Amino acid sequence: MNPASPPNATPFESRSRLTQPLRLHAERLDADLQAIAPRHHEAANAFARWIAEHYQPGEPLHAVVVCTGNSRRSILGSSMGNLAAAFYGMPEIRFHSGGTEPSAFNPRTVSALEAAGFGVEPTGAEKAPGNPEYRVSWGDGFEVLEFSKLYSDPVNPQEGFAALMVCNEADAGCPIVQGASARIPMPFDDPKEFDDQPYEAEKYTERRDEIGRVMLSVMKLAQELIARASAR
Repeated sequence: MNPASPPNATPFESRSRLTQPLRLHAERLDADLQAIAPRHHEAANAFARWIAEHYQPGEPLHAVVVCTGNSRRSILGSSMGNLAAAFYGMPEIRFHSGGTEPSAFNPRTVSALEAAGFGVEPTGAEKAPGNPEYRVSWGDGFEVLEFSKLYSDPVNPQEGFAALMVCNEADAGCPIVQGASARIPMPFDDPKEFDDQPYEAEKYTERRDEIGRVMLSVMKLAQELIARASAR
């Protein structure tokens, strides 16, 4: 493990910058980490170890969350990852999203993020017909422009990032992620199968929070690993 300092002396300064609804939402998820499915433990541990090995306070560290269409799970993953990083005092860890067959930022994903407290505002721009751009924000100074795109799009990091494969199709169809220093399969069920059913909102909420718990657990463990390495 490379030597690294522990996160900032005031590790939760970035937590104070989160919107109150999102801070409270993250607190609720963080209190329920035991609900994480066993199938996600190995991936969460691998990602936390990668963060601990590469983290340097104040220096950006990137992760790209990848699914097929870059419309649901990957955007939920990047958004909840950015929330978790700020909640645990490491906003230098920056999450991006991408796909192997991009489509559009799904309106159901927009609704699920807004329900948790994210700001999701259309910019008025379209990257392609039917593929609008949104400004996603989660606190004071925390925002990103989000739209459906290839994981290798120029707006995403091109090297030295962790690639999180959150659907089996993207994992199988993209065995090598060019430029990634780590490729971590972390599959989640697709909420798309519940579209246009009476409980679709409940299923999108379920997936958002399932991903959120995993991301929070990753940040918590990464912080612990960094502290242990610093104490040696």
